[in-house]
Amino acid sequence: MKRLSLLAISLCALFEPAIAVSATDDTMTGVFNDRFRSLQIQVAENPLAPPIINLGAGDRVVISFDELAEDRHYLRYSLTHCNADWRPSQLVELEYLDGFNQGDVNDYEFSRATTVHYVHYSITLPNEQMRFTVSGNYLLKVWDEENPDEILLQARFMVSEGGADVAGDVTSRTDIDYNKAHQQLSVAVDAERAFVRDPFNDLIVCVSQDGRSDNNITMRHPLRVSGKRAYYEHQRQLIFPAGNEYRRFETVSTSFPGMGVDEISYFDPYYHFRLMTDSPRSDGSYNYDQTQFGRYTIREYNSANSDTEADYVVTHFTLDMPHRTDVDIFLDGDFTSRRFDPESRMVFNRATGLYERSMLLKQGAYNYQYLAVPAGSTVGYTAPVEGDYFPTVNEYVVTVYHRAPASRYDRLIGATVIYSGR
Repeated sequence: MKRLSLLAISLCALFEPAIAVSATDDTMTGVFNDRFRSLQIQVAENPLAPPIINLGAGDRVVISFDELAEDRHYLRYSLTHCNADWRPSQLVELEYLDGFNQGDVNDYEFSRATTVHYVHYSITLPNEQMRFTVSGNYLLKVWDEENPDEILLQARFMVSEGGADVAGDVTSRTDIDYNKAHQQLSVAVDAERAFVRDPFNDLIVCVSQDGRSDNNITMRHPLRVSGKRAYYEHQRQLIFPAGNEYRRFETVSTSFPGMGVDEISYFDPYYHFRLMTDSPRSDGSYNYDQTQFGRYTIREYNSANSDTEADYVVTHFTLDMPHRTDVDIFLDGDFTSRRFDPESRMVFNRATGLYERSMLLKQGAYNYQYLAVPAGSTVGYTAPVEGDYFPTVNEYVVTVYHRAPASRYDRLIGATVIYSGR
């Protein structure tokens, strides 16, 4: 196996400046200032669930992040209501919020006993100052009160009415192959309780796979309708590449290597974790591994509060794969905000014959995979590196929206999670 010295890895790409947000049409979750790290969107009491809460049910969503700084900054946030396609809706603030649409980020803590000093912030919604009055997609934006024109980070989450009953299943016996490389969904939506007059024309069904945003699909018409029940089946959009189980590593201790870690070193001012060199799995056989569908958990094994006691460490990824000029290779997982950008792009090092990427990540347990993105495309593919295996356990999130004639926004009337291979 080819090995790579930590000293040989250039850190010039480690702190590549985050891309500033200037276009209002960017509504993806993301961090746009390199002082900010470890953005997570979680449901309170259920941190491994998709970020969907129910309207008026007492549910809470928690958005947390760190700022690499010695002292806190006075940060503020606001909410934008979005339609099913994550474009801003036509509603004004008073129509989707009870309260003012600007809040102060007052929940913060300083890091303790870490080599990298940071401030840990969190925002919990709804709260006493800001409550949702309608369902739908929401985008939270954070900025420094001294520079409100620069968005530092933003986070997507959803608020559901729960009025529609959504059911479905996944099969590897698809319309294009049989127990090979794909999985096919069928979805049924019972819209009787959601007061939908025309299920054939007024429903929008969206499906995402493992939290990814690049290969989401949207359907505006079912295959058939029976009463108020709409059926989405045998439609090409509902066939997904099966992918493979996510890879894993753990950087929970600076004293001993955890899962997937080959070597730990310290070069002032950072600890460096060199992960075991990865290889393509596209020509191998499927092996089950229980993963968290691309999520990550902050954890320091000897800490009472990992949010403030886990350190930031330089994490070195290497992929032993021949150089390809037809695609770019990206790291995918929640820790990259599912973005194909310079920070998540693997760079081929001709001297070592390896794809490499170094990232400053908070200690914890991480899921990741490699996606190949053809030139000019915005969609990543698992086949070239990870392979596509029909038994793979994937998490499909199905969200159902209602857009009545003359309506000015998309109601989120129901959502469900469907797992393949279970």
